[in-house]
Amino acid sequence: MTTRLVQKRFLKGSRTFEIVDDVVNVEVRNPFSKERVSVGLSTLDPEPAVSGPYLQFNSRTGGSAVLSLYLDSPNAEEFNAFVDTLKLRVVEQHSAGGGTAGDGQPAGLAGNSFEEPPDLGEPGQDRLSHIREFTDAAKLADAIRMLEQYGVAEEVKPFISALGALRDDPENEACMVQALEAFEDLGIRQGAVLTYAPYISILLSGKPY
Repeated sequence: MTTRLVQKRFLKGSRTFEIVDDVVNVEVRNPFSKERVSVGLSTLDPEPAVSGPYLQFNSRTGGSAVLSLYLDSPNAEEFNAFVDTLKLRVVEQHSAGGGTAGDGQPAGLAGNSFEEPPDLGEPGQDRLSHIREFTDAAKLADAIRMLEQYGVAEEVKPFISALGALRDDPENEACMVQALEAFEDLGIRQGAVLTYAPYISILLSGKPY
């Protein structure tokens, strides 16, 4: 089975997807930055959808795009083999109940398996305008519910509180900055948060992994 896929685009860098146990490790490189994140297989809908030049795997709960793969890259054979493996592994995880970590918590709560969390940048006006545009009370409520259910670590609770404040007052820039800063404070646990609440990636960075 093909468990690793490398996709490159001229002037746009590369994307590397690797299936390891119950997660997909993703590394996105471009000339100016590098982002790494882990996405739990149990959080994905096993049936992807085509959107423009991408094949997207959506969240099984929120419906938002979590993984975006360039169609037929680097070639149709490798691409289809990887997608087939990914779909199979997602179905297996759903059948197994999502899997658990060694301490009984859902797999992924130990945090991002990479040392470097994704960089969301500084909370300038452009970023705050983006958050204002993409803030959705229903999706925030769903993200909070997922994190309350799975993100039991003490370090996650301040971020949950910040999301709650933003949900209640979505036009308040102070709440937006608080949410960004609380996310940055999560450190290595950012990966776990994005795994169980993928909408947060779209809200704070504007781009699915």
